[in-house]
Amino acid sequence: MKSVDINSFDFAPFKEIGDNWGLLTGQADGKFNSMTVSWGGVGVIWNKPSVFVFVRPQRYTYEFMEKGEYFSLSLMNQELHPKMTVFGKKSGRDCDKYAESGLTTADFNGVTYCNEAETVFICRKRCASDLEHTSFTDSAIKDTFYSSGDKHRMYIGEITAILKK
Repeated sequence: MKSVDINSFDFAPFKEIGDNWGLLTGQADGKFNSMTVSWGGVGVIWNKPSVFVFVRPQRYTYEFMEKGEYFSLSLMNQELHPKMTVFGKKSGRDCDKYAESGLTTADFNGVTYCNEAETVFICRKRCASDLEHTSFTDSAIKDTFYSSGDKHRMYIGEITAILKK
């Protein structure tokens, strides 16, 4: 992986996040956990290049996102979907998802990411906010994605580095 200047970075978010998926890795207290994500975005907020991702409180990764200052978003190739499903179906509380999937980790300035990623965003957490059902202006969102009453927390992270294969 090599570091890429953000001003020369070319990125197709609908394909890279929505279609190819990513592994979100939160870390705290010398430990980490990763989960599959296909919701999120990249843009500018508070004059900083930023990533936003969503995590439900019942996910193990949530604990790390809450405690940690940094996280990574490792964007993958679609060919790795079979290996990535472990990260969406199993909990890191119960198993080593990297060992089971055959994927590996790497480190950038103390931040863990998936070594097989095509692109990695290293991020410093700047905001964590729950998506409140009363905020939805389209009732179909609540009915479709939150029928059990749970919700996501949105995390906004300043991109401190971009790594590219």
